[in-house]
Amino acid sequence: MSRENADAVFAAEQAHLSETYGKLEKIGRDALAAMDAVAAQAAEDKKNMADELAVNFATWDDILETHADIVAMNNIIEAHDMANSVQAERLRAVEVLLREPYFAKIVLQFKEGQPAKELYIGSAGVSDENYRRLVVDWRSPVAEVYYNQTMGPTSYVADGRTIRVDLQLRRQFEIEEDRLITYFDSDVAIEDKLLLASLARGRSAHMQAITATIQREQNLVVRHEDVPVLQVAGIAGSGKTSVLMQRIAYLFYQHRGALDPTQVYLISPNPVFGRYIDRVLPDLGERNPEILTWEEFLSPLLPEGRGVGEGDVPLSRLRAIDEAVASFEFARTDFRDIVSAGVRLIGGDAVEKVSAKFANLPAGPHRATLMGEELTNRLTARLKSLAAQESTHDEIASLSVDEQLRLFGEVFDPQSDEEARSLAMTYLEEKHADALAAMASMDWLNVDRVAARLLGREGLTSVEWVYLKMALTGLGNPEARYVMIDEAQDYSEGQLAVLARYFRRAHFLLLGDPNQAIFEGTATWDEMRAVFEQERGAVSSCRLMTSYRSTPAITDLFARLLPEGEAMEVASVQREAPAPEVIVCAGAEEWKAALADAVRVAREAGGLTAVIVPWKSDAKRLAKTLGDAVSVTVLGEGDSLPGAGIVVVPLALAKGLEFDRVIIPDASARAFPETDLARRRLYTTLSRATRHLTILSNGEITELLAH
Repeated sequence: MSRENADAVFAAEQAHLSETYGKLEKIGRDALAAMDAVAAQAAEDKKNMADELAVNFATWDDILETHADIVAMNNIIEAHDMANSVQAERLRAVEVLLREPYFAKIVLQFKEGQPAKELYIGSAGVSDENYRRLVVDWRSPVAEVYYNQTMGPTSYVADGRTIRVDLQLRRQFEIEEDRLITYFDSDVAIEDKLLLASLARGRSAHMQAITATIQREQNLVVRHEDVPVLQVAGIAGSGKTSVLMQRIAYLFYQHRGALDPTQVYLISPNPVFGRYIDRVLPDLGERNPEILTWEEFLSPLLPEGRGVGEGDVPLSRLRAIDEAVASFEFARTDFRDIVSAGVRLIGGDAVEKVSAKFANLPAGPHRATLMGEELTNRLTARLKSLAAQESTHDEIASLSVDEQLRLFGEVFDPQSDEEARSLAMTYLEEKHADALAAMASMDWLNVDRVAARLLGREGLTSVEWVYLKMALTGLGNPEARYVMIDEAQDYSEGQLAVLARYFRRAHFLLLGDPNQAIFEGTATWDEMRAVFEQERGAVSSCRLMTSYRSTPAITDLFARLLPEGEAMEVASVQREAPAPEVIVCAGAEEWKAALADAVRVAREAGGLTAVIVPWKSDAKRLAKTLGDAVSVTVLGEGDSLPGAGIVVVPLALAKGLEFDRVIIPDASARAFPETDLARRRLYTTLSRATRHLTILSNGEITELLAH
């Protein structure tokens, strides 16, 4: 394209951007004004309806008329809420787009002989007052043409129909608010100049959305059909977690209004990583799902004071629980009293009698549910009985005035027996909240006693304990619709079986890298698949084999640690940078000096450098070795990733993160012996670096890198 033509295109695109930006600002102002108007009208309508509403239950006709008036009032309120919701959705979209109105433009010819259609694609979609689409949401069906990276004849699927089009132009933009920085046209869409420009800007303290630069292999995962289980294997730096976040955003779009973020769970490898990703979806105008570590998921399911413990439980031990429960029958010792505030509200004998009432059913979730319902009714009846007693009323009256005001909004002074019982019930429900919670979690069942009888042994691991309770009671979350497990290769078969059983109706996305399995006792990729095939049936799969994180030299280095055959499939799209530096030291003093020098060089260079150590215990020891002369920060689970500086971080916390520079303080044969586990740990460590990698060895370097 000539300079004159390029300047003309730039000017035309800047003019379009300025016009679009002005319209977005107007849409935002109009949405705010509409919300204010709706709020004012709602307040006026409620006042008028309250003045006009005459509650009359004197006759049947009066009751019907009163009911009709109340229904009409509720319908008007609901209409106001819906109008506000629509405007709030438009406002959210505008807030997202005002940062960057769009990032791409496609020109499509739908039918030969008809004018081509221009579409601008952005992080959200919005239409003007005439319902003309200003910006197309990146998740809409037609936007797939952009991500397919195929010029000329192509297609997309909408409402189950395949629509064939001719992609005549694929233009990418760099935009800041209403200012066009540059644009790129691709005659052959494989070269993604926007991706290269984005990668050149480097990493940040928080993960950024990759909406504008989703690549074709990544797009296959993001837009994959909704299947019970999707297993995605990706090499280090292939954007697995970014793809996961875009997949969540895509599902929210596909199920707009029907999928709540509380129904989506992301199982994160550690708290640091959870904080690293927590801005991606809000930046796209979506709310975050429930983000939990394994410990945060399991702890609330366990008895108070019981630790999560080890997770590497063989699947055979869980299957033995299933087999034993199939022919199990409850006994008196399996039940415990429900005690609260020193009062035995439900005795174990009463639980046994309720169990006997359902003896025709096998011991298991159905029977436990029926027992739980009856026991809850009995507990409620017991509380009602206590609420009627004078001693309870005296107890309430003896509370401080402040406490009475907190509980009832007024001083306890009932004017009737009914009011006294009602207020007393409020008091008792708070006083015995632990008993109500125990009933909801079926704590009348003594799982440890059951285990001793059922399995002939005590001291279950926490994984076994929760699995046994699920088998007996049906414990689980049937409301969850999607569960995303990041770094899936770090889980044992037992842990995966617990997750699959607990979220029994959810669809799963399992993302990981089999070569980053850095702990003993975790499930292989095939074992993971087998667990979910047994629980869910067929498992779909995808692979991500392109590295977007590391330079070609660093990618080549860690790819050599992959099993034979896999390295040939790995590619890097990053620009080249200095080759990895390897420093082998003959003794401890030489090694200390070299390490301190590497840290000083990194500090002078700027950016964020990670000194990655194998274990948590190594981190403080290394910081002490460096001394005051070279100050570093030891990153712990409670910390967020800084934007710059030097951090010493254990490998378990570094997983999933990336750094401008990585220093491996000791890659000796002692630190990384020639074993498969050490190979995976070294591969994971090397692949955290984006641009610079320094490898030191205190003594002879590991055979894994000797070549």
